[in-house]
Amino acid sequence: MNALLYGLVVLIWGTTWIAIYLQQGPVAAPVSIFWRFAVATAAIMLVLTCLGRLRKMRPRDHLFCFLQGCCVFCFNFWCFYTAAGYINTGLESVIFSMAVLYNAINSFLFFGQRPPSRFYLAAALGLLGIITLFWSDLIASGWSPGLLAGIALSALGTYGFSLGNMISLRHQRNGLETMTTNAWAMLYGTLVMGAIALIRGDSFTPLWTASYMGALLYLALFGSVIAFGAYFTLVGRIGAGKAAYSTLLFPLVALSFSTVYEGYVWHANAITGLLLILTGNLVMFAKPESWFRRVRLA
Repeated sequence: MNALLYGLVVLIWGTTWIAIYLQQGPVAAPVSIFWRFAVATAAIMLVLTCLGRLRKMRPRDHLFCFLQGCCVFCFNFWCFYTAAGYINTGLESVIFSMAVLYNAINSFLFFGQRPPSRFYLAAALGLLGIITLFWSDLIASGWSPGLLAGIALSALGTYGFSLGNMISLRHQRNGLETMTTNAWAMLYGTLVMGAIALIRGDSFTPLWTASYMGALLYLALFGSVIAFGAYFTLVGRIGAGKAAYSTLLFPLVALSFSTVYEGYVWHANAITGLLLILTGNLVMFAKPESWFRRVRLA
């Protein structure tokens, strides 16, 4: 079952980045995000209600769902959609793979789970990888504020996603059903995003083209309902750290699509940076002490 959930998350989230690229244009980011999660919320609420699986929750649990919605279905995606105007969406997915390091930090901050010693090597490899990945572009652009903004917004959005992971873990430790908390969090995130669009004076009219509407439906039904449900189920089954292992794999899918649709060009520094980041993430799941014990016993 865990392998199936992993496969769904990697395949779907690896392709959602190109769908975000297809939504770039005249429609304001908050509006695109609002419609994405409005459709997703309607679908998941309808299904859960028909199946009788929309559980009642205490007001305190709704408050945490509200916070989760802001972190996972609102502000973080505002960061990602905005960043897509500055950097390649495939590169966004690589930065997003750093969620595993954020999860290690937040698990310590909120649950007292001290990061393993290998965390520091993983973090160093990740940081070096990010610098290597973007170094040529930064030099060529003269340290463009737009490029720096894209990197910073992607990193900030990833941290918001990690905070949502911690709240999801809290839900499940309190015996709450994943799909129920996901549905309410999505509803609250949608309402907050809609309020932001209203305050900004954005038009709620979507772009009535096949590419935009196709991307919207894919992001809503597959990227939001199915993938988030699978991911947060993984968080409950195996923990936030191991669930984030899926983020190690889907940047490869995202960059493959980006190469075809966005014309991403693979330079030596990009390949080196990607390998450093993915190696850093992999280090977080390695257990060298166990490996050395096996060697000694052999």
